[in-house]
Amino acid sequence: MAKKIILKLLIIYPVFVCVCFFLPAGSSHFWEAWVYSVALFIPMACTLFYLVKNDPALLERRLKLKEKEEKQKLIVRLYRIPFLLGFLVPGFDYRFNWSYIPSVLVVIANILVFLGYFWIFLVFRENTYTSRIVEVEKGQKVISTGPYSIVRHPMYLGMISCFCLHLLHLAHGGLSFHMYFCLFFLFQEF
Repeated sequence: MAKKIILKLLIIYPVFVCVCFFLPAGSSHFWEAWVYSVALFIPMACTLFYLVKNDPALLERRLKLKEKEEKQKLIVRLYRIPFLLGFLVPGFDYRFNWSYIPSVLVVIANILVFLGYFWIFLVFRENTYTSRIVEVEKGQKVISTGPYSIVRHPMYLGMISCFCLHLLHLAHGGLSFHMYFCLFFLFQEF
């Protein structure tokens, strides 16, 4: 596994996300962003370490970013700007006090982030073919155990918990860009 990619996932990505939160906020006192970052990055790092040790082939598949199907390429391109805005807008919202959500909902939402990542971990552990891009590999089987015995597409459930409730996670965010785009693309699959 390329150490450069692991370094990016463990250091550069969290730093980038935190800069996106705190620079627009104009303050490091944006506690909701600190809590969200912990709820997001600790399980991400634990999952990464698990994959490096136990399933490096899955990690390689997860790091593939080039979609083959045109519809999927379009979805990836369209999602980049809202994804970035989903991390920038909460900081501006914090700075200018555009919205407010009670602290108890922020805590509940962050618990859901953590549980969403745990769910994603269970999906990875159950299905070694969980690729980031749409593809079918030789030897791949239909999985019907673990999270797949509960939900047809369990990865969607984990991602919705992690990113689509973005508004509640940060208590600031005006419109939750992640929520609208996740739901739009989720419904495109059905």
